[in-house]
Amino acid sequence: MDRKKVILLVCALLIAAVTAFMARSMFSGGGAAPRAVAQKPVPTGPKVIVATRALPVGTILTEDAIRYQPWPAELIEEAYFIRKDGQPDQTSTLIGTVVRNPITAGQPITQGSLVAPGDRGFLAAALGPGMRAVSVPVSALTGVAGFVFPGDRVDLVLTQNVNGAGTGQALKVSETIIRNLRVLATDQRSTPTVDAKGKTVPSKYKLVTIEVTPRIAEKIAVAQTIGTISLSLRSLADNAAELEMALASGDVKLPKGASPEEEEKILASIQKQPTAGPSTYATGGDVSRFQRSTPPAITPVQIAAEAVRVEKQIEQVRRGSVVRVSRAGNVEEVNVDRR
Repeated sequence: MDRKKVILLVCALLIAAVTAFMARSMFSGGGAAPRAVAQKPVPTGPKVIVATRALPVGTILTEDAIRYQPWPAELIEEAYFIRKDGQPDQTSTLIGTVVRNPITAGQPITQGSLVAPGDRGFLAAALGPGMRAVSVPVSALTGVAGFVFPGDRVDLVLTQNVNGAGTGQALKVSETIIRNLRVLATDQRSTPTVDAKGKTVPSKYKLVTIEVTPRIAEKIAVAQTIGTISLSLRSLADNAAELEMALASGDVKLPKGASPEEEEKILASIQKQPTAGPSTYATGGDVSRFQRSTPPAITPVQIAAEAVRVEKQIEQVRRGSVVRVSRAGNVEEVNVDRR
């Protein structure tokens, strides 16, 4: 083979090898540096108290509503509740206070956004828009033995005796007249009593202040004059179950085209509303066979006696007004009716 052709062949092979190596490096990405994954900076500043969930106006703060969270030092405000090294926990002092201004989830709690028990306007801040506060007298028996605390929800049960038209044994009846009422305070306490270990302790109280609508406030005022009012403590799961039943029956209707966030907000507001719809009741006959299940009716003997009484009244009206006059020991009836 010609020497010149051999040299050209070797050069061609070298060029091909270099080209293949460069192509391999290009497609394998060996020439590109790996991209660093951006990490969210973790605040290292002092810790402040923030809301763990959205807190609307009137919310009574509980332990699960607030927590400490590191906050950038350059964004710290004087109104924040700040915990520095060596300082005690302040969250316990905020339990039982009421939100004055709306607070979003993750937002720092400011000192001006809360109203503490005993402060002016505390009860007014705890009320929702358009709501009222009324107090109901209770005892250890009618107040669930002191196990009702501010923030709980209760039903009101009215117990009374219905005499009816007759003179027999009165009908004993109790009925649930109002449902889903929020407890604002017991006596003058808007926070539960706790012991040295931080556990809630049942206490005796004579008054329970509850949140109601103006119409329900009128009904409760009348109910207190009729009979005895007792509290019935509600389960935390009752509201959700009753709401599902109302949605299934069509009693509660959601607007068309509402977003999931709007629907959740509407349902949350419905769950917090007290209701005074058709009441459920139980009579003495439902408890004991020796009690009545209906009001006492008037008997035939009572009907006849009532008829005689009415006839006497009619006869007296016909005769006019009669006055008995005694003269020298003689009694005389004188008609003084001038008609």
